[in-house]
Amino acid sequence: MKKEDLEKYEKLLLKKREELMEQLKIRKEVLDTTIKESTGDISGYSYHMADQGTDAMEREKAFLFASKSGRLLYHVEEALRRIRKGTFGNCHTCGKPIQKARLEAVPHARYCIECKEKEESAKTGRR
Repeated sequence: MKKEDLEKYEKLLLKKREELMEQLKIRKEVLDTTIKESTGDISGYSYHMADQGTDAMEREKAFLFASKSGRLLYHVEEALRRIRKGTFGNCHTCGKPIQKARLEAVPHARYCIECKEKEESAKTGRR
């Protein structure tokens, strides 16, 4: 892969990493906030069961999104490591170059379209 292309993908990945870090920071603040702090109540208890359910649901959503963002951040970091090692842009399964259109859409991609389709069909049991 050309040096200019690698620099372009590295910039995309660094931008994505920055966005993910900001999202994780915001979600961490939500997860670290107690119910008492979020409602501004003097006591740590909600007055109504529906309020407790809403608070619990919001915390669960924040945790779910933080978990997904964390996994995506891991894949972005791995792609940056592959750029430094000189293996970026090659499929992990077949070793062929990953199409530029795929890397434009998913710069942290590890597999070419064909191998990714095989992986997905194996997961779902389709062929």
